[in-house]
Amino acid sequence: MFVSTETISFGTEGFCHLVDITAMTQERVRQSGMSQGIAVVFVPGSTGGVLTIEFEDGLVQDFQRLMERLVPRDIPYEHDRRWGDGNGFSHIRAALMSASAVVPVVGGRLALGTWQQLLFVDFDNRKRQRTVVVQLLGE
Repeated sequence: MFVSTETISFGTEGFCHLVDITAMTQERVRQSGMSQGIAVVFVPGSTGGVLTIEFEDGLVQDFQRLMERLVPRDIPYEHDRRWGDGNGFSHIRAALMSASAVVPVVGGRLALGTWQQLLFVDFDNRKRQRTVVVQLLGE
C-alpha cells in the first residue's frame, strides 16, 4: 500500500472565493507515481471547504448567491458578539460544506467527470494564504 501526504498552498480573496485546485491535485498524483487508489483532499481550518462543481463563471456566481441566501453575512451572529471578528457567517457556511473530498485515481488520473472540477472555497471575511492537504492512498 502506497501512502503519500502532500500540500497545496495558494492565496484567496475570501467572501466565497472559489479556487480551482484540480490541476494542482492532479500534479501531486502525477509526481507520486500512483496509478490506482484515492486522493483525499482536506482543508485544515473552519472557514473553508472542498467541493466538486463545474468551474464556470455562471455557476460560480450562482454558488456565491446561494451561500448569501442561505447564510447572509449581514445579520448578527453570536460568534461575532463573542470574538468581534465578523466572520460568524464564514464558519456556518463552511459547516454546511465538507472539509474534504475523496476522488478515485484510475490510471494515474483523477477520475473526475468531463465538467467536474475540484474546488476550494474560502468563506472567510478577508484575504488568506491557504493550504490544502492531499493524501494519496493506493499503488
